[in-house]
Amino acid sequence: MLKNKKVAFLGAGSMAEAIISGMIQAEKLPSEHIIVTNKSNQERRNDLENKYGITGVKLDELNLDEIDMVVLAMKPKDAEKALYSIKNQLNSSHIIISVMAGITTSYIEDCINEQCQVVRVMPNTSSMIGQSTSGMSFGSTVQNESVSLCKELVGTFGEVFVIDEDKMDLFTGIAGSGPAYFYYLMEHIEQVAIDGGLDSETARKIGVQTMLGASQMMVEQEESPSELRENVTSPNGTTAAGLHALKKNGAGNAISQAIKSAAKRSKELSSKEPELVLTASR
Repeated sequence: MLKNKKVAFLGAGSMAEAIISGMIQAEKLPSEHIIVTNKSNQERRNDLENKYGITGVKLDELNLDEIDMVVLAMKPKDAEKALYSIKNQLNSSHIIISVMAGITTSYIEDCINEQCQVVRVMPNTSSMIGQSTSGMSFGSTVQNESVSLCKELVGTFGEVFVIDEDKMDLFTGIAGSGPAYFYYLMEHIEQVAIDGGLDSETARKIGVQTMLGASQMMVEQEESPSELRENVTSPNGTTAAGLHALKKNGAGNAISQAIKSAAKRSKELSSKEPELVLTASR
């Protein structure tokens, strides 16, 4: 079903590229069916064309008559202008997929003043290797067939979780921003290893494999994270000492606050929508 569809990306940044990379690797959508646009950066469009075999055009040259699905991948602050620029080309058959943090489906529906089918997706940059954790919520007019199509599309670059839209800010704090938390942890693991005398390549491989193995244990084992932690923690042993240091230095609270802060920022972006909608309805 997906292989006959054409997809246009409004925005050519890192998230758009990550998704495109995952889609191309999955080989479920021909590269010639993917179009990427931006306002004026031809060098960036050319780079994506050469790298992935897709088509790049300026935003004002995009013809939506030939497009089935439109992915909104610009910065949230640019949403109003981009939506207003395409609204006259849209109809009820178009599926609008937004990957913008903090922008609701109702906001997009109000901006375009059309009965387009609007889907909100929160992927993460692991889309680049087909390992995204993506949340998906649906607007008021999405048809059943489009639900299946969107799941298939987003599934090309990772795993999809359908959630209520009022939980999307929380999902953003966990999965949308989550990779950065792990990278930050990895930075510290690497540095301690290097400071202790290991070369940087070995330090990286040790840290990566440790995190990968722990993740795979949670995938394959039935025990909860707490139970798995307890299984490797001997009384007065090395792991117990490490965990004590984590607790003493507030690591658990820091992780919780990171998620809550990211979710709060997502909600703050959403809170600006009423002002934008008034402007978009001109």
